Amino acid sequence: MDLENQKRVMEFAEKYGPENLVIILGSAEGEAAGIAAETVTAGDPTFAGPLTGVQLGLRVYHVCEEEIKNEIDPDIYDEQISMMEMVLDIDDIVSEMTAIRDEFCKY
Repeated sequence: MDLENQKRVMEFAEKYGPENLVIILGSAEGEAAGIAAETVTAGDPTFAGPLTGVQLGLRVYHVCEEEIKNEIDPDIYDEQISMMEMVLDIDDIVSEMTAIRDEFCKY
């Protein structure tokens, strides 16, 4: 997650409260999604951005996880996202996201 997005997440958490935020990622790989998820839950693991050492514990999901997929209009999901599902390792992404949520999410 780039430094500007980290800053935005931190500002939204301060403004709206971390319990009121859900982060939705769209990374193409499980490892990349996991790093971004860890950043918004446990703090920036690269020690480079505004979330270094900041444990927000935010709820975080990947757009291809069933919990999010079920919230999106099926026609829009099909048009915008479903094509990517064919080339993504969804099981790896879900496994990575679940592990991060289980370990670091507070909400």
